[in-house]
Amino acid sequence: MNTEETNQLKETVISVLKTIYDPEIPIDIWTLHLIYGVEVDEEGNVKIVMTVTAPNCPVAEVLPAEVKTRIEAIMGVKSVDVELTFDPVWDISMLSDEAKAELGLDGDYNYSATDFLY
Repeated sequence: MNTEETNQLKETVISVLKTIYDPEIPIDIWTLHLIYGVEVDEEGNVKIVMTVTAPNCPVAEVLPAEVKTRIEAIMGVKSVDVELTFDPVWDISMLSDEAKAELGLDGDYNYSATDFLY
């Protein structure tokens, strides 16, 4: 795979990530900034570093598995490695402006993830 094809595959991976939603928040995991990194090599191997909204999140096992399954289904992907990390720990300040607007959080409310989600 050449550089252009690798970049195109990465864009496709990101497009698919934008269709996966956190079941507790009606926003996709890309917009929530739960994805910390996406790497695609020339052989079609994909590495995704992601987090969930809290270490005790009920979907901490399910969501990474869904990401792996959905990315594996993309034509040209040879393998998928999904790494779940809590460094840095996600908090509500990481929401994109789009996500904040969608949730009605347009101001600086000093919420923590636990205040907002649980």
